[in-house]
Amino acid sequence: MQTPEDVQAMLKLASLGWGAKRISRELGCSRNTVRSYLRQDGWQPYQQPQRPGRLTPHREWLADRFRQHRGNCDVLRQELQREHGLTVSLRTVERAVAHLRREVHAQTAATVRFETPPGHQMQIDFGTVRLAVGGEQVKVHLFVATLGYSRRTYVVMFLHERQSAWLQGLEGAFRHFSGTPREVLVDNARALVNEHDAQTREVAFNDRFHAFCRYWGVTPRACAPYRARTKGKDERGVGYVKRNAIAGHRFVSLEELQAHLTRWMREVADVRVHGTTAEPPIDRFERDERSALAPLAAKAPFLQVRELSRRVHTDACIELDTNRYSVPWKLIGETVTVVVADRQVRVQYAGQEVACHAQNAGRRTSIIERGHLVGIVGAHLVGVSWLVRPSAAAAAPPPAAPAELLRPLAEYETALGGGW
Repeated sequence: MQTPEDVQAMLKLASLGWGAKRISRELGCSRNTVRSYLRQDGWQPYQQPQRPGRLTPHREWLADRFRQHRGNCDVLRQELQREHGLTVSLRTVERAVAHLRREVHAQTAATVRFETPPGHQMQIDFGTVRLAVGGEQVKVHLFVATLGYSRRTYVVMFLHERQSAWLQGLEGAFRHFSGTPREVLVDNARALVNEHDAQTREVAFNDRFHAFCRYWGVTPRACAPYRARTKGKDERGVGYVKRNAIAGHRFVSLEELQAHLTRWMREVADVRVHGTTAEPPIDRFERDERSALAPLAAKAPFLQVRELSRRVHTDACIELDTNRYSVPWKLIGETVTVVVADRQVRVQYAGQEVACHAQNAGRRTSIIERGHLVGIVGAHLVGVSWLVRPSAAAAAPPPAAPAELLRPLAEYETALGGGW
């Protein structure tokens, strides 16, 4: 194969009267090559002979399945063997569909901007960051809600992404916007969506989340699996919060962090000129969207009261949301009722309240009152005092009784009538 420059030289020399033999000797190629290019009167690219391949009869089938599987050639190779009995290499399949790859990539990347009318939709999501809080690196989960029309944003901080955080974040957004939209667009988080079929687009929402939506009169929607950009307004909102509200900041406490987020929403996010709408979100909200939201109608929070049953473990604790709360040791092995309300964890047994703790927002923490362990005798309890936090009623351990006055605990319980 000669270069275009070599072929031009051949033509030039031939125009000067040189023969093919002399030209071939001058350029270092065969006479037949020179004669071939002289007959063509110029350079032409090499044409590879077109031979029908093993996959040529299945060209339309390959194109249809290639689009269906979004460019996954290995799946195509397996289906060729299973449905048509053809055993070919992965490279053979890739060559057969190479001309379709750009088309499939463009279809996957294409996104049509979907604008919603005022009060129609709110998009929600979580973003996770690590921040310096109190001199330590803390993993913080930021709940971000964005109204589809005005682009007004609501942000609140949590230490986890359990279902309670999603629901508390939504209720906080409703209160912040002073109303509810007609629908809420969510990601396919396990706390909200049990199942989402990517082919049929059938969605099975979590029962408790569905009850929450019915309580507030909103319709839940789930974005397409693996296409988070279908709720791109909130995706960009999460990134905006990370880059603008959080980046480069240090906080003394989590309370200071939340106060900073509240101030940032009011002084920065609401008043900046949005890149898409070319208006401050607060102006667009007050003019068009506030009146389009359904009023809250003085409803109580959905999570006002939670009632659960728990079994008391051998360490005299019940487990709630990965945290452990102590109860009187005599209830070890019993089933108790746990009521969570107003950030309080109340434990009841036989209709009586036997323990009350402040609800802990962290994870895997033990909250133990020393009074719940009084009366336990055994060497296996030595060393647990570092988990114990004195209660207000039992801030100091009771004075030790003289040895001669010690009696079995059952006698004291009988004398007291068996009460707590």
